[in-house]
Amino acid sequence: QVPLVESGGGLVQPGGSLRLSCQASGIRFSSDTIYWYRRAPGNERDLVAHITNNGFTMYAASVQGRFAISRDNAKKTVWLQMNSLKPEDTAVYYCSNGFNWGQGTQVTVSS
Repeated sequence: QVPLVESGGGLVQPGGSLRLSCQASGIRFSSDTIYWYRRAPGNERDLVAHITNNGFTMYAASVQGRFAISRDNAKKTVWLQMNSLKPEDTAVYYCSNGFNWGQGTQVTVSS
């Protein structure tokens, strides 16, 4: 059983939107802060956003105002709504609770 599984990535044109999902199983989840990271080719892994167990959110400056993180503890799911996407948002996106990591989902923003 994989603790965290990301989905929802794909190819989108600049200015478009995607909604990533992070589905948890076999972990406590409801008390965990969940993080979204991304790694672009040749770059380090960067923190994109996180949401605490009670819904407090924080965002990287590069995505502030364009991305929104949310969670449903009953569904053990965290979402990352990404709007006004830019080519520089192209990366593999990962979710984590600080201990477990998903396999990542590729987001490509290109015309």
